[in-house]
Amino acid sequence: MSLAVHGMNVKYGKSHVVFDLDVTVEAGEVLALLGRNGAGKTTTIKGIVGLLPGASGAIHVAGRDVSSWPAWRRCRAGIAYVPSGARCFPNLTVDENLDIAGRRNGKQSWDRTRVFDLFPKLGRLSGNLAGSLSGGERQMLAVGRALMSNPQCVLFDEPTEGLAPVVIQELITLMRTLKSTGVAVLLAEQNHQMALRCSDRAAFMEKGRIVDVLPADRAVVSDVLHRVLGI
Repeated sequence: MSLAVHGMNVKYGKSHVVFDLDVTVEAGEVLALLGRNGAGKTTTIKGIVGLLPGASGAIHVAGRDVSSWPAWRRCRAGIAYVPSGARCFPNLTVDENLDIAGRRNGKQSWDRTRVFDLFPKLGRLSGNLAGSLSGGERQMLAVGRALMSNPQCVLFDEPTEGLAPVVIQELITLMRTLKSTGVAVLLAEQNHQMALRCSDRAAFMEKGRIVDVLPADRAVVSDVLHRVLGI
């Protein structure tokens, strides 16, 4: 199992936001984390990554307990984070953005060649400044940069935010491609249609708690969409 979280609680000061959260993601699996705005999806992602010091609970990456580790050590242990907004270093080239995150962890090392095999368009733009790329291209770069750390799992926070429908379709293809590489993916997403099309399972979140977990094909026709998401 690439990622296992048990009993995670997250607080902002005196405000308790995430309650006793349990979530697991297997290698080669995409798990969608769905919920309304304010349900706690982004807080969950940041808590797992280690960006919120008020988080507690057990977090294991490939069987290793990283619960007490700072964010940079969790990254080295195999957690990669793709924040919302396809963030990159706009004044660096595609190559430079990738190289800055490069790390070798074992035999299956990601490098620029492998990233460009996954995203051929990035290879053709390798010398371009990241700030000149389209939204979809920057999203590919953000994912490629995450993979350069040789992760066991990749955590996405609202990757479709602000993107055009044609780019969202590219993201769906991207998620399916990532599955084939054996990387575990946790996808926190507001666009439930996109998320269910590319995920294996869906975890529904309400008021800081996971209230249901279903296979994606069952979630599409389940009343949980209405109950939790209000659609």
